[in-house]
Amino acid sequence: MMDADVFFTSLPVPTVLIGSDETINDLNPEAEGFLNASAKSARGTPVWDIIAVDAPLEDAFARARETGTPLFVNDADVGSGQRAPVPCALHLAPLSDGSGKMILMITPRELAGRMTQNHTVKSAAKSAIGMAEMLAHEIKNPLAGITGAAQLLSMNLNAEDLELTDLIVAESRRIVKLLEQVEQFGNLMPPERRALNLHDVLDRARRSALLGFGARMKIIEDYDPSLPPALGDKDQLLQVVLNLLKNAAEAAGDQGGTIRLHSYYEHSFRMRRSDGTGQSLPLQIEVIDDGPGLPDAIRADVFDPFVSGRDNGTGLGLALVSKIISDHGGWISVNSVPGRTVFRMSLPRADKTNADILALGQET
Repeated sequence: MMDADVFFTSLPVPTVLIGSDETINDLNPEAEGFLNASAKSARGTPVWDIIAVDAPLEDAFARARETGTPLFVNDADVGSGQRAPVPCALHLAPLSDGSGKMILMITPRELAGRMTQNHTVKSAAKSAIGMAEMLAHEIKNPLAGITGAAQLLSMNLNAEDLELTDLIVAESRRIVKLLEQVEQFGNLMPPERRALNLHDVLDRARRSALLGFGARMKIIEDYDPSLPPALGDKDQLLQVVLNLLKNAAEAAGDQGGTIRLHSYYEHSFRMRRSDGTGQSLPLQIEVIDDGPGLPDAIRADVFDPFVSGRDNGTGLGLALVSKIISDHGGWISVNSVPGRTVFRMSLPRADKTNADILALGQET
């Protein structure tokens, strides 16, 4: 028989254990992510201080506790102080042990649909990438011929016709750039994971951004100095952070904005795999910007290939970010409202052997 704690932790939807005094006893990992709060910090806090529901449910919850009967609310907007409300189904069930405790399960509407479609969507995305990668190889050669022909024609044209050949060359180069991104996505090698200092990665990305695409941005460092070494591929993780910084800078537009790089340690964060096993992902990196936020239409699918909120976007940047983090055994999520978008990466910690090797290399 499965242990109750293991069962609670492995539930695939945000789940809250509520004590008889209406305070939070525990959050499972899904609830920590949904509410953007750790179980440790939430314990002992009145449940309605953390969970915001757009309906007056306190009386209904009290009746469910008194009568010992479950309560199901099909459609309610649920949020917290750390995230905007989203449509959810709520299921409240009193425990049968007479303790007065209750289990609250929160199922976001988008999660309910995506749980049944997730496998199909991922298979379709994988097939789309494979087909695009094959087409990219076949299309680049004739594009090179078109570009060369347009450049030859431009040598003997007047200014009006020259504008047309310049357009052909510019658009051909744009298509080639897109095809190269598709090839990069398909050709990404598995990460060479070693112990590394995540702050070195963040600092290198910050300096690169400020010298280029992020020159008009203010990038703030908010690091936990005691953060232990991570286990990862430094170059690939640098690519992830640069992509996220570039997205934030492009969203900000010409007026610029502020990006905060935040690191911290979350001991209780674990990811449950499909086989039921779990992995500790205690190292947290957040890229936080004050831009306009993600469009509602793509927020739920932003990590899928070919989904973009920009007119000329390829929709591969965040898909590549998601693939790299997944290949590292990590987790990435996003919470976005106008004025605050948070991309959160959760990564594994290096074991003692790898950490000792890193320390030795830094000393020499």
